[in-house]
Amino acid sequence: MFKIAVFPNVDKENSGMVLRRIVSFCKHKEVELIMPMDEALFFGYEKLGAVNIDEQFFDMGLSIGGDGTLLGVCRRLNKQNIPVCGINIGSFGFLADIELSEIESKLEKILHHIYHIEERLMLAGFVKSGDETRFLGNAVNDVVVTKGGVARMLHLGLSIDGCRVADYKADGLIVSTATGSTAYSLSAGGPLINPKIKVLLVTPICPHTFNVRPMIIDENEEVCIHIAAVHQDILVTFDGQESFRLLPGDEVIVRKAVTSAKIVKFEDKNYYQILRTKLWGNA
Repeated sequence: MFKIAVFPNVDKENSGMVLRRIVSFCKHKEVELIMPMDEALFFGYEKLGAVNIDEQFFDMGLSIGGDGTLLGVCRRLNKQNIPVCGINIGSFGFLADIELSEIESKLEKILHHIYHIEERLMLAGFVKSGDETRFLGNAVNDVVVTKGGVARMLHLGLSIDGCRVADYKADGLIVSTATGSTAYSLSAGGPLINPKIKVLLVTPICPHTFNVRPMIIDENEEVCIHIAAVHQDILVTFDGQESFRLLPGDEVIVRKAVTSAKIVKFEDKNYYQILRTKLWGNA
């Protein structure tokens, strides 16, 4: 029996409707559905609720939301080596492959194993404070060092594999995967990179100089960002969802994670087609 864990975004208006369609479709199929207990209680599916769902085995995770929901589930399940498929009820949906009109047809394909799994490079982020280095978390899209609410620029030093590369006066610095090249890095002037290319992308945010450009570097290189700013309102964020405060003198270290994100894709979706329809609005 195929076992699917469903992760609905409780803040999305259509999540309940999508969840009902999934439960109805699977009712007479050889499939078992489970959900995190909090979400199960929220939507009235207590019988599907599972305590400590992160410690259970299932064949696939199914996110209901936008790309942000899918990213969170990928980070949650990557240690278990479980693939994640996304149902898109957000705006863009670069990563979530199933649209509302396709739910039942794509679920049928999943049950018949008519899909493939793309392994996406993930980032691991650490902070070094004095002699102590702490692991903070993983990211599928990006690790970003940025200012908080204050208007002053950050003073950041960038090193790659121990070699000092540049000193920035900027609003921040983005270290992203190719998957994340369509996210924050794109807004900051970074290039589009096909996620099949295993590289890292370093993009400054609003640099106060004309000779600073985004850099594409090898996936195995280690990025170190030294925090030289004098004010206290500095953050490091992971996929724009988890954040930690930094202090002047801290160093943020970003390298390729040991594990990768596994995202379910279907043959009728193509990276360049998605760019054309989602990003540029051409049907």
